[in-house]
Amino acid sequence: MADEITLRQLRYFVALAETRHYRRAAERMGVSQPSLSQQIVNLEAALGLEVVERGRRGAVLSPAGRDVLTHARRVLDEVSALAALPPALRDGAGGTIRLGSTPTLGPYILPYVVRRLRRSFPDLKVIIRDAAPAVLRDELMEGLHDIILTQLPVISGDVEVQRLFREPLKLVVAQDHPLAGQAAVSDAELAGQDILALSSTYVLHDQIRELSAELGATLRQDYEGTSLDALRQMTALNMGVCFLPALYVLSEIPAQYDDVAVLRFRQDRFTRSVGLVWRRQSAHGAVIERVTGVVRGVARDRFAGHVTVE
Repeated sequence: MADEITLRQLRYFVALAETRHYRRAAERMGVSQPSLSQQIVNLEAALGLEVVERGRRGAVLSPAGRDVLTHARRVLDEVSALAALPPALRDGAGGTIRLGSTPTLGPYILPYVVRRLRRSFPDLKVIIRDAAPAVLRDELMEGLHDIILTQLPVISGDVEVQRLFREPLKLVVAQDHPLAGQAAVSDAELAGQDILALSSTYVLHDQIRELSAELGATLRQDYEGTSLDALRQMTALNMGVCFLPALYVLSEIPAQYDDVAVLRFRQDRFTRSVGLVWRRQSAHGAVIERVTGVVRGVARDRFAGHVTVE
């Protein structure tokens, strides 16, 4: 096409098609008739088509003009929808947010978060992807996520962090383990025990490693779990004991589970901190504020007694 098609041309053309009269179309658009006529001529030049049959009967669309009218209306509808986006985006009630989450968190809280977001902000689309914390952090900085839900700390001068809640870590042992019949376990009783942990791509690994050194326990180096389920299964085989997050235990280990026992440790004061992390220069401030409020609300309303909201 020799010339560009403009929105003005399309608006004038739609007005002409609907009024079938140059003068009435010009009056509708608030311009002179020559101005409107020139824009129709420009549109025809840009398309290389005659869209209007000119004659005594007024403006009659050509066969090509009828097809152009369908597309013109569609384009103008999309432009109108686009123009309506900014208010929703500014207040965080619309648009798309890409949320990354670790597998040790997402499956146990995000279904409730997403359900509440959809109910409260139906125009907000949430795209969720799971990955290990170390991978999530890299992908956040690469722009693959707008925000991530992860265990803290995340140490970087390029991100902002919002703490959400603290989650107890429960001691889990095999049903035939000597400690299985107890309701709680002391630090001294874990001295010399083999402890299983996730791989070093998880913040939880470092936390369990430090605890093992503090207790005089042995962190098994010959096995690193790839998931919380894997840790539970290896614990059930008496390969060691492990610490599992409270939300996982609540979801995946019924009270009378037949292969592992769940015990209290340090009166549930051994916890991990969970928060949202985003790039410092992110333009999603309003959306992040809404997501933060919803996650906190779910933690408070759905998991009261299991986590402590910060």
